[in-house]
Amino acid sequence: MLKNLVVVGGGFAGTRVTRALEHTLPPDWTLTLVSQENFITFNPLLPEVVGASILPGHVIAPHRQMIHCSHVCMAQVTEIDTSARTIQYLGEGSGVMHYDQLVLACGTNANLDVVKGMGSYALPLKTLGDALFLRNRIIARLEQAELQPDRMHRRWLTTFIVVGGGFSGVETAGELADFLYASLRYYRRISADDLRIVLLHSGERLLPELSAKLGHFTVRKMRARGIDVRLNARADNVTDRGVELVGGEIINGGTVICTIGTQPNSLLEQIPAPKARGRLVVNADMSVPGVDGVWAAGDCAAVINALDGKVSPPTAQFADAQATVLAANIVARLNGQPTTTFSYRPKGQLSSVGHNKAVAEVFGLKISGFVAWLMWRGLYLLRIPTLARKSRLFLEWNWAMFFPPDISHFGYRRSLRRNAQLP
Repeated sequence: MLKNLVVVGGGFAGTRVTRALEHTLPPDWTLTLVSQENFITFNPLLPEVVGASILPGHVIAPHRQMIHCSHVCMAQVTEIDTSARTIQYLGEGSGVMHYDQLVLACGTNANLDVVKGMGSYALPLKTLGDALFLRNRIIARLEQAELQPDRMHRRWLTTFIVVGGGFSGVETAGELADFLYASLRYYRRISADDLRIVLLHSGERLLPELSAKLGHFTVRKMRARGIDVRLNARADNVTDRGVELVGGEIINGGTVICTIGTQPNSLLEQIPAPKARGRLVVNADMSVPGVDGVWAAGDCAAVINALDGKVSPPTAQFADAQATVLAANIVARLNGQPTTTFSYRPKGQLSSVGHNKAVAEVFGLKISGFVAWLMWRGLYLLRIPTLARKSRLFLEWNWAMFFPPDISHFGYRRSLRRNAQLP
């Protein structure tokens, strides 16, 4: 009788562990990936979708084109019963799936409650849908400003406030600046003085994951691009008119973008195991203590890196590394062999700062400027699966270097049939 190994979550960790296992599992095992979407999203490239540097389809890859020898299910897991070893899901109706081994790689969700009013008035950037909605909002603001004769109102419409100075916030602000200034040629009633991009960061320097030198370089380059970088500026309240900082200062703006705040997936509450800030505490080999047959990796797990004794950061680089070790540990466990401890030396961190510039810290070397930008693009080009997608992305990037951005406002209205209501 065949045994079942189920992977819940189709992000970096879930996809990687599935790809690693589908050729190494014993022949009496079946492998199933269950994901709410039928594709993996390369989240670090979402700011480029916002800035119209690349097409939306270039930041995703269908699971079925990456996984060939296993089952792939697009469904939402609603319940996990570790006693009965079953998961319940919603697809075309509801269903139950039995497992003998379970891998949790369900990631995290956006948390818009970290700042008062953020859930009501700020736009998150966590999913492809968020990126598309934000892109449409930016173009809509430009169109509205073009029709607005009052300069103060026009400036409010074209003021964009980005909350968070980490990788996502910096890259979003940089892409936003590139897109807005390149689009001015098509909006003759809007001047460069009308545009305002504000980047708020509660810390003393941008990109705290990198060295202080690269953080200071990032600030200089972004300010040179006209971005109003505010350090030690903590958002206290978001309203329909802008952001109020701790201390009382109010920054008015028509669009507030949130790149901070995550919360654990609610599925983890059903796992009878200890948590650390909502993440599952796992053993050194990424098995869940006290719950036989359950493993966890990626953003939903607090995985100790034996190299430094610290909890691994929730990044794609660590998710991939954890998934590779986890796949080997599962096979070892099934074959009655000892498992290994997760130990990983990160290769480095890179971040685009806009206008063909980036900052990077790779194997201890600190690099900035155009060379770092080429490295940044080369890294993500290598991570994109299949030659066809790599080629499309490469051509799109080169096209965007020489031609103006696409300022189309995507519409999703459906045609209504007479005397009928659409579902």
